[in-house]
Amino acid sequence: MRSTISASEPPRVAIYNDPRARALFYQLLVLLFVLGGAAILVTNTMTNLARLGVASGFGFLGRPAGFDIGQAMIDYSSSSSFGRAFIVGFLNTILVAAVGIVLATIIGFTMGIARLSHNWLVSTLASLYVETVRNIPLLLQLLLIYAIIIHSLPQARESVVVLDSVLLNTSGLFLPRALPQAGFGVFITVAILALLAIPFVLRWAARKRVLTGQPVHTLPIVLGLLALIPICFFVTGQPLSWDFPKMGTFRPSGGVVVQPEFVALVLGLAVYTGAFIAEIVRSGILAVSKGQWEAAGSLGLSRGQTLRLIVVPQALRVIIPPQTNQYLNLTKNSSLAVAIGYPDFFNIAGTINNQTGQAVEVVAITMGVYLTLSLITSYFMNWYNARMALVER
Repeated sequence: MRSTISASEPPRVAIYNDPRARALFYQLLVLLFVLGGAAILVTNTMTNLARLGVASGFGFLGRPAGFDIGQAMIDYSSSSSFGRAFIVGFLNTILVAAVGIVLATIIGFTMGIARLSHNWLVSTLASLYVETVRNIPLLLQLLLIYAIIIHSLPQARESVVVLDSVLLNTSGLFLPRALPQAGFGVFITVAILALLAIPFVLRWAARKRVLTGQPVHTLPIVLGLLALIPICFFVTGQPLSWDFPKMGTFRPSGGVVVQPEFVALVLGLAVYTGAFIAEIVRSGILAVSKGQWEAAGSLGLSRGQTLRLIVVPQALRVIIPPQTNQYLNLTKNSSLAVAIGYPDFFNIAGTINNQTGQAVEVVAITMGVYLTLSLITSYFMNWYNARMALVER
């Protein structure tokens, strides 16, 4: 009699032979080691601080700072708190990073494309810039740029005056300062909404053209949205007044000042990072198949049109990941501002540390701020990289 073997469940595997169970066990073991090491570190730190009589905690953030900051994007004085001083440094660092990233991107793309130029002089000058800037320490470049700027500016008593509203001397460039008045909130809201509506209109028109084949004239719509801004400005009663800088006994007062330290820092970071971005752009363009150039030439496209419409969009998929690293480096390199006296976050954090002695807390806040800025930059660039990636059908 033949026995039939019925389908049954697979045999059970011992838990110590289960790959998933082993992986989970090892991960938990590593996590316990990490948490244990962190607990030991924190306990030892707190014990040593207590033994030395150093107060711990973040209560010092509410105490008066007692020092001035040369450039602040928000209201600040020596009577403001340490916490507000941190905020001032944070905003200054964001300003430097944002302006520096924009300038570095422009310089990098320009020089990267110039290195591939058929003009010998253009490509040689671009190569000379890249090889020179990349091989000189950033700190030396910052000091050199700062020295050149300071020695090029006139003294305070010899200030350059333009239209009685702009002053220039060794203290910086003094510009008129806009002071919001009643109705400014309505005006700025309308302006932001109008500017944000423009890309949505362009995207809607492009989608309709693809779906129906009918072109949509977006120029009147865009001009109408832009016209809303000045119209709202006058309807709300021109809700801005101006504080013009005036020459004082020793230096100008009033207005808003662009410090030489800020200009030197931004230029130094942009020029230095732009050299690395230039090489990234050059390698990204060279990564595009030569057949793309030949196909574009057969269609009668010029070299500039080929770069703008065909090569660069494909090269961006190679350029964006390493370019993200350069943006992160620029943000972190802004901490070298302490060498030329610009009040960025790292510089202000050092001053607070010297005055309070709260080294652990100040370093923790500093690390958290730079980590946050880096993660935000990485998230945005990863989002943009995902949008530029090829979509398989």
